[in-house]
Parts: sequence; structure tokens; C-alpha cells
Amino acid sequence: MGKVHSGVAEALAGVLADGMTIMSGGFGLCGIPEALIAGVELSGARDLTVISNNAGVDGIGLGRLLATRQIRKMISSYVGENKLFAEQYLSGDLELEFNPQGTLAERIRAGGAGIPAFFTKTGVGTLIAEGKEVRRFNDEDYVMETGLVADLALVHAYKGDGEGNLVYRMTARNFNPMMATAGKVTIAEVEHLVEIGSLDPDQVHTPGIFVDRIVAVPHPTKHIEQRTVRQRAGEAA
Repeated sequence: MGKVHSGVAEALAGVLADGMTIMSGGFGLCGIPEALIAGVELSGARDLTVISNNAGVDGIGLGRLLATRQIRKMISSYVGENKLFAEQYLSGDLELEFNPQGTLAERIRAGGAGIPAFFTKTGVGTLIAEGKEVRRFNDEDYVMETGLVADLALVHAYKGDGEGNLVYRMTARNFNPMMATAGKVTIAEVEHLVEIGSLDPDQVHTPGIFVDRIVAVPHPTKHIEQRTVRQRAGEAA
């Protein structure tokens, strides 16, 4: 069977289960696999552990899975834009494993590279280091962090071909390439599905060997997470 699937439901078929760990690409609302997240919502899978830089915003992206209470635990770096996230965490309904952003990125990269653990100075002497091994190198302390691997990685790319080779666009690249390597199964949604051989190999960001399934999602909504405008001259405050 080829990697290309006709729709999101087909791409997710047979790989979703209650209690699984899912990586979800994106940063804020940039580069999130929104169609695949909606497919997870429709599947009804529950008690999920989700690894993502953040949890979307209320009603968009992973915020939809929070609203349906399908997420049991988040492994994240930033959650400040999501009121529902805060409410569920403070009420004890949502478990949170907080990470410095660089540490989260390296944990995902390490998992994809088969590296079980690494040492970093970030977090030494803080709550981050509690319960973790601290080792001294060159007269400085470093805390051990473990690599992350997910049952399923969901990523968004600008272009992809039938072999799963992916090209990301600008800042929408963010966490997607490293997550694509760290999923036992990786599914990519792409804005443009192109013919095999049409991508310049030097421009491919994720080789197809890491991608198991691919689905075309043309014309996705490009959300603006924060919009700040200045007052026009002569306009009342």
C-alpha cells in the first residue's frame, strides 16, 4: 500500500488508540497539523499524552482536544495562550510536564536520533532538576534529560511527494522536522502533494524514510495568533 491517503480519516485509520502518546508539530498556531488534530478529535481517542510546544489556543488546534477532554497529559514548553489549559491544570484534570523550550526541542531530537538521554545546564538548581540525575563535567553541574519518542507523530508540511519527502515553509518548519523522526508512526499533512522526483533533493527537509503516511490538505487556514495594530492618526482612543 502506498503512503498517500485520500483523506484524514483514512490516514489515521488503524493507528489511533486510547492512552497513546502523540507528538504534534507547530509553534503557537504556525505549522500545526490542524486537519490531523481535527481527525483525532473525531476519532474519540481519549487519555492521550500529547507532546507539543504548546496546546494551541482555545478552540483552535490542540485546544479542541482539551475542550473534548481527550488529553490527559501535556508535555510542553509554553501554555500561556490557552485559558482552558490553565483551568484544567489548576483543577487537577490535566497533567503537565513542563520543559524549557530548548530542552523540549533537544529531547525530541534525541528521541528521533536514538539517543536515550543527554546532559544540559538548563534547569540545574531549579524545580526542573528535581528527581533527575545531576552530574558534574568540567567543574559545572548538568542535569540529565531523557529523549522523547511518540507512538504517533503528526506534522504539517508545505510540500510533500508520494514517498513522503517533505519541505516546510519558513517558520512553519519549527518543531515539525524533529517530530517527524521521533514517531513510531509519522503522518504528514501537506498543502501541496507533488509528483515523486519533482522535489529538489537538496531542498528536502524530512526524507521520506521517516514518513509512513501522507495526506493532501490544500488551502489550510493560516491563523494569526496575536494581532496588534496601532491607532490611526486622528482616531479616538
